[in-house]
Amino acid sequence: MASEYKDGGYVITPVLFFKNKSIEMKKSGVLMIVGSLLLLGLFKFPLWNIMLGAPQYPEPLGMDIYIHGIKGVNEFDIQNIDGLNHYIGMKTIPKPDDMWEFNTFPIIIGIMVTLGVLIGLLSMFGKVNHWWFIGWFGVMSVLGILGMYDFNAWLTDYGTNLDPQAIMKLQNPDGTPMSYKPPLFGHAKMLNFDVDSLPHTGGYMMFTGMMFTVIAFFVGKKEARKLKTRI
Repeated sequence: MASEYKDGGYVITPVLFFKNKSIEMKKSGVLMIVGSLLLLGLFKFPLWNIMLGAPQYPEPLGMDIYIHGIKGVNEFDIQNIDGLNHYIGMKTIPKPDDMWEFNTFPIIIGIMVTLGVLIGLLSMFGKVNHWWFIGWFGVMSVLGILGMYDFNAWLTDYGTNLDPQAIMKLQNPDGTPMSYKPPLFGHAKMLNFDVDSLPHTGGYMMFTGMMFTVIAFFVGKKEARKLKTRI
């Protein structure tokens, strides 16, 4: 254990031990804090993006999906997409008040950021160990999976629950109603539209932040081993 020279010899001192411990845990704590703070980018930048390209649209139509709502990539994109949807019976793009997710997700992200920063600070003072980092990552991963499941459920409802009184009623070769569900991830062909669904800046910032917390775990693990050699 950590010791200091006193009265002609070395003695163990808890104060010095915890002082050294906090110094050792500083790097991993900083990584944890930075990783958590990167999630704040979700309040500024889109989490996801869906683009629709077709010959009649020289400039593709697009939707930027934030944790608090949906905006058009260009000024009139939402209006134009809603106009197209009307003909085939799809719902209009939801407003923030139309979906509970747009009110709940910002609160969840705020809680996770606060919790992550708190864990990072406590680790710097030796109050929690590196396993808390991976615990935070695990909770965030579960929330991310649930979020993607919910997003896919919304896309499915959006593309398959069509108005029976729609102007255009298209069918598959087997006679079943045609689905207009956008892809959850990647590219798909829908009628004469090329649809691309991919993460955007906020999504990449969230992923990077989560990777920072994983790195913090391994750095903290290394720091803990190094600390044990001094005991």
